Amino acid sequence: MHFVDTHAHLDDEQFDDDRANVLTRALDAGVTTVIAIGCTAASSQACVDLAASHPRVFAAVGLQPNGCAVAKPGDWDEVVRLSGHERVVALGETGLDRYWDYTPFPLQQDYFDRHLRLSQDAGLPFVVHMRDCGGDILEMLTDAGNRGPLRGVMHSYTGDAALAGACIDLGLYISFAGMVTYKKATELREVAMTIPLEKLLIETDSPYLSPHPRRGQRRNEPALVVHTAECLAETRGESLETLAAATTANAFTLFDRLQR
Repeated sequence: MHFVDTHAHLDDEQFDDDRANVLTRALDAGVTTVIAIGCTAASSQACVDLAASHPRVFAAVGLQPNGCAVAKPGDWDEVVRLSGHERVVALGETGLDRYWDYTPFPLQQDYFDRHLRLSQDAGLPFVVHMRDCGGDILEMLTDAGNRGPLRGVMHSYTGDAALAGACIDLGLYISFAGMVTYKKATELREVAMTIPLEKLLIETDSPYLSPHPRRGQRRNEPALVVHTAECLAETRGESLETLAAATTANAFTLFDRLQR
């Protein structure tokens, strides 16, 4: 079996002391591909550098909504430049966030729109961060969809089934992280049951959101995406082999610059 961790913050300082070992453990667990996700211009460059140094790591570049208020002049131009790198497979993470109050909402919307337009112009999929703003996300996705086809993923999904269905109708995939494994996440697992297998992805969002039974440990890492896959397979009544094959195929379909 092979797995793809479609969302990991591999540039995080928590990995500085043993990043090579983290990637070795991932490979040993069957996680043969990891997408390192940028949140700032600097972290996007770091993710590109990691991807250039590790054959099974690829990069996404973008400006995460909570950091847009402190983006420096030229940061967006740097993201656009990096998007042309051969190891970059996606834009993001981008999106909207009403939980935290770090960035004025109109500015978040401006940067989300930039990512969506660049996605459509460059042919790269986008990675959506969403927190307490499903309606706002859907409105902007719908507007973007009126301009042309959309390719993207709702990362670490925690919304309801109706929103997931609307996003799928617009051409997006739905990705689940460790939260779906938590004991009290019954409603989220019910949502996961409604996602068509051909639109399902898995991720760690590491070093955050360690899945059960590793919840509460020092950090999450790509090898642990297998626990999320096991939970989803059990929840959906599918074999782990079926879910692994489907989510891996889906990742290579959406992120079509990935190399096997």
